[in-house]
Amino acid sequence: MTTATVSAANRLSFDWNDLADRVLAGHIVTAEEGHAILNSSDTELLALLDAAYRVRREHFGNEVQLYMLKNAKSGLCPEDCGYCSQNINSTAEIPKYSLLNEKKLMDGAKAAYDSKARTYCIVTSGRGPTNGEVDRISQIVRKIKDTYGLHICCCLGLLKPEQAQTLADAGVDRINHNLNTSRRYYEQICSTHTYEDRLDTLRTVRNAGMELCSGVIAGMGETHQDLVETALQLRELNVESLPVNFLNSIEGTQLEAVHELNPRFCLKVLCLFRLANPKTEIRVAGGREVNLRSMQAMSMYPANSLFVSDYLTTKGQTPEEDYRMIEDLGFTIVKRGFDDAEHCAPPAELPMAGEQPATCGSGSHCC
Repeated sequence: MTTATVSAANRLSFDWNDLADRVLAGHIVTAEEGHAILNSSDTELLALLDAAYRVRREHFGNEVQLYMLKNAKSGLCPEDCGYCSQNINSTAEIPKYSLLNEKKLMDGAKAAYDSKARTYCIVTSGRGPTNGEVDRISQIVRKIKDTYGLHICCCLGLLKPEQAQTLADAGVDRINHNLNTSRRYYEQICSTHTYEDRLDTLRTVRNAGMELCSGVIAGMGETHQDLVETALQLRELNVESLPVNFLNSIEGTQLEAVHELNPRFCLKVLCLFRLANPKTEIRVAGGREVNLRSMQAMSMYPANSLFVSDYLTTKGQTPEEDYRMIEDLGFTIVKRGFDDAEHCAPPAELPMAGEQPATCGSGSHCC
């Protein structure tokens, strides 16, 4: 049987409503079913989205969680990740600076709080943090927790066990470290560290007692097999949060000429990750504005969280546009921090944010 024949057979043989029933009953999506999702015809897209939405609704209702990124250290990176504008070979024009001071990170936390974000993501470029950087971030995290009560996610590169423990002791809730793609394809996008290095950091984070945030970047030249394998690998890791990024090809990066995605395929990718990871928070992340375009709202049927405002070194749509999209869907924003009954309101004398939150050079491919 040719590949085309197999794909056609997959399209004809799967009942998406039945697959949703089985997933809700505890079925674990197989590799064959994953391929069928990605190979499904565009005429099946609404039925596929409905199946993914049924699973999303069962575990998350119509709630949407918002995240805000802070580029706490930009550029100056020795790694060669081909998708990222901050990598050592990139000629993209981006800001370059060392770790931000406390005031700027606190301003970012206030912006996250004011923007209805549940989670504030502190992101640094580089292979991994120094012990001094970990200590400084940990001190600031304690202050953010005391002031705003925000959920904190840090994306700091490869971590050592003692660094992970320091962050956990400071109150960091979650560490982001994306797999990005499959083991097979990883060496095609990065040569300065390995897929196993990334798995080691995820194990280190788990051993320190923090939650795992790890996801994928679709559209880097990978095959359907790579996407399916990544979805199943993240299920095995039992990650709490799974960002699905879509390549935002940035001029000056190794992948600047790669433009493989269309909105319909992006939605199929989101359905794959939702059905393969039914109880996991799925975030539509970097590149959504560029790749989903007029179909952005439909991404919220499989996904239940998104980044609000900008990424690391690229712009997103305005928070007001995100709020309107969520409201138009009939969904509600889940806000955390001092809006919870267990917290009191932050003191009125806190300083106003002095700057807009920074953005992700890779289209938020770091978080």
